Amino acid sequence: MDSPKSFFDGTDRRTFLAGAAAAGTVGLAGCSGILGNGEGNGNGNGDSPIGQIGSGRAGRGTPGGTPMAEMPDLEGELTLYSGRGEFLVGDLISYIEDLYDDFSLTVRYAGSTDLVNQIINEGQGTPADVFYSVNAGSLGALTDADRTQALPDEVLNMVREEFRTDEWVGTSGRARSVPYNTDAYSESDLPNDIMAYPDFEGDLGWAPSYGSCQAFVTAMRIIEGEDATRQWLEGIVESGITSYPDEFVTCQAIADGEIDAAFTNHYYIQRVLDGSPDAPIATAFTEGDAGAVFNVAGATVTDAASDATLASNFVRHLLSAEAQDYFARSTFEYPLVNEVEPIGDLPTIDELDVPDIDLTQLSDLEPTIDLMREVGIDV
Repeated sequence: MDSPKSFFDGTDRRTFLAGAAAAGTVGLAGCSGILGNGEGNGNGNGDSPIGQIGSGRAGRGTPGGTPMAEMPDLEGELTLYSGRGEFLVGDLISYIEDLYDDFSLTVRYAGSTDLVNQIINEGQGTPADVFYSVNAGSLGALTDADRTQALPDEVLNMVREEFRTDEWVGTSGRARSVPYNTDAYSESDLPNDIMAYPDFEGDLGWAPSYGSCQAFVTAMRIIEGEDATRQWLEGIVESGITSYPDEFVTCQAIADGEIDAAFTNHYYIQRVLDGSPDAPIATAFTEGDAGAVFNVAGATVTDAASDATLASNFVRHLLSAEAQDYFARSTFEYPLVNEVEPIGDLPTIDELDVPDIDLTQLSDLEPTIDLMREVGIDV
């Protein structure tokens, strides 16, 4: 899960909520507000500069990539099933809808896995035209169920090959990382091998009930095998690792000096720093192992889409300069369009040493949860 509890009250005619999963009450400073050319220009093809959606970031220049003004207009009615929380992406989705006078969007928010099951159970009668997922695993699950259709090359080619298939495309990325307290350690003090952390002398933390953490352990099962993963889990438990309810709280505990290091997605460090720029927390990465997995949020067009062209053009808007810049500034994720840079003191995607695994396998969580419980972890 990546969606904290929504701060939006009620619904309107275009938005209805369906059991959005809460993952804490994280405060993303300044996520509200539509800036730039988001007031609607009728056809989306005005002469305004590239708009910024959500909060601004000091020194952030005009993003690269393709602006929405150069993309096909959106016209008609579309239903989006979003596994990404309204609190994180609601501003972006509203911005896209408001840009076009003749475009109407209905959004259903819920967990990605729940929405996959719902689309499958609804069959050809599903109202879902586009499925927007928090992770590649759910996209792969829907594709494996033969409930998606191929995206056009002009959409797929906007993203590098490892972050797409013929039927889904990544829209933003997250790297597993090792946040650490800079008052206690320097980056050179931290192991660059995730398997070495059971012997780490500092106090560790994690959020084992969190979906991203379970996907991280799943990656370890895939890469290292079940026996080595069991030994790692046993060692981590014996080290006295502290459990937290989610990864933002885990990073805040590092900044507060409760623990020295942890295992989280990279953007939680940036969210802590956004609220407290001088907090003693920084980001380290391991190399080529489960601790360095790079997963993506992404979108696909369902096989039941009433207007596949409209649906694919909406997905294309998630790869626009405005949207990619929004992901960098407001959710602190990695943009997947090369011309847009991430926020924070982070390596580029090319500089990360990412393991070569099939991201759709990370949805195979049941054996991981069983293994974690076997060694006494409360999940």
